[in-house]
Formats: sequence, C-alpha cells, structure tokens
Amino acid sequence: MARPGRSRIHPLAPVAALALALASLPAPLHAQAEHLEVLRARFQADLEDIVHGYEGVAGVHVVDLSTGERFAVRDDWIFPQASAIKVPILLELFRSAESDPELLRRRVEMSDEVRTGGSGVLNVLTDGGSALSLEDYAIYMIVHSDNTATNVLIDELGMGAVNELSASLGATRTLLQRKMIRPEASARGDENLSTPRDAVLVMERLWSCDLPMGPDACARVEEILTLYKGGPIRTPVPRSVPIAFKPGGITGVSTVWALVRLPDRPYALAVMSNYGGNGGAVVEAVSALTYDYFSRLAGVTGHGTRVPLAVKRRIGGS
Repeated sequence: MARPGRSRIHPLAPVAALALALASLPAPLHAQAEHLEVLRARFQADLEDIVHGYEGVAGVHVVDLSTGERFAVRDDWIFPQASAIKVPILLELFRSAESDPELLRRRVEMSDEVRTGGSGVLNVLTDGGSALSLEDYAIYMIVHSDNTATNVLIDELGMGAVNELSASLGATRTLLQRKMIRPEASARGDENLSTPRDAVLVMERLWSCDLPMGPDACARVEEILTLYKGGPIRTPVPRSVPIAFKPGGITGVSTVWALVRLPDRPYALAVMSNYGGNGGAVVEAVSALTYDYFSRLAGVTGHGTRVPLAVKRRIGGS
C-alpha cells in the first residue's frame, strides 16, 4: 500500500495520470516536469527526423517501461518482418510447452526433407542423421537466425497457433503467413507482417511476463533472446546492458523487436523499414538516440542530478 501522504503511481500508468501526480508535487519538484518535457519533445522530434530522413519508408515505437510513456512515428503501419517474426514462434513454443512438458525435448532428425527449402547453419551440417530438440532448434533460430530451424518449429507448432497467440496478446496485425525463404509465397502476398506498435506490445508483455506461461518460461524466452548476437541495435549500446532482441532483414527490409534492460530505466522498441535503402543505419540511429535518451534518465533524482543506483534505491525504498 502507498504510504500516507504520498502518491502511488503504477509503473505503466498513463502519461496523463503521471502529469496529474506531478502537478500535485511541491513547486520545486513540479518545476522539473518542464525540464523533462524538454527532453521528451527533443527525443520525439529526433525520432521523427530519423524516420522522415530515411530514403525508404520506416516506422518506430518506443515505450518507457518505468512510466508507460510512448514515442512513435508511423507505429501503426504494417511492415514485412523478415526474421523478426521468429519472436512469436519462440513464444508459442514455450506457451505450448506449458501443457506439454516434453515438447521442448522432442527431437526432430535433420533429414533431407527437413533441409529442403531451408537455409542457415543447420542446412550445412555434415552429420545428416543429427536430431536436435525443439528447444535447440529455437536457439539456432534466434541466435543464428537459422531458417531451417525456424521451418522445423513452424511445422511442429502450426502457423495458426502462432497467429492465435499473437492475437491473444493484442498484436492483432502480426501475422505468420509463410515459411522462411519462400519468394514465391512472398510474391503472392503471403508475407509475414507486423507493426512497430504490435512488436513493442509483445516485448512489453515479455518484460512483465504478462504471457500465457509461467515465470520460468518467460525467463527462458528472454534468456534465449538475450544470448549475444551483433547487429545495428547492439552497436551503440554497451555490452554490459542486456538486450533481448531479434532483428530481421531481407532485400529492401530491415526490422528489430527489442527489450533493453537498462538499469533503472528499461525500455522496449521496434524499428521497421521497407522499400530499400540502408535500413540497418536507421535501426542503429534509433538505437543510439534511444539509449542516449534513457541513459539521461537512469539514476537521476527529482532534480535531474545523477546518484549511484544503490543509493537511489535505498533512499527510495525500492
């Protein structure tokens, strides 16, 4: 319960509620709301500059997981996903395992049939008789973006189940409609799709484990997504800061879904682009800008000074 005389703000309270609470603070602290608005407005404007300056088409959504405040540019536009669509596939594997504990250990042999139409590390293994567990296929799918592993999981789980899960999470415009590396299906319009808003919603729910699975499964999903891999989103962020993310890229398309556990100021973001150009540069620019913004807020006091996190948490009672 909140202490007498103190406002209690839920971590994901709407911005309007936060503004109302700030207005009730003593004058010196209330004045800091104006300072914060300067930072917010600049961050939003800089995001818009990056997106509108891109030679193709791009969209972005960012959420401050400490306050629920959101920043967006074309965040409800639909984009092809490339390998970023593998996040819902990973979630469905662990959701299904809640009712089928043996699912993660189920083994599928790397037969010629499995290899057909796939690509990636698994497609060139020398031991054709190898049989991996579905959890190991999932690790290959996320860390190495292995498309053969992805197609194995799609066959085992079913596209319908993956899409039902996305819809149940509120990501209603996120659709898995084809296996990996199927240009004919893509040409027919059977593309894997999502929006920046949908993607961030999914990563936000992973952060709070607001998912149809227990905390151990949530932790394992995030652990797999956090296994180290490079990429434009990773480049501007210190390696000491964990990022659970999955990028995607095909000709003309660049995407990323991410949960960044910056101490004291975690955030989630999604960047998507299509119609060519250097989409990776857009992802890196958004990542650098967003990390800079949240780093300015991490560990600060109500007056904008920075103190050690241990001190802030001890004094704040958190």
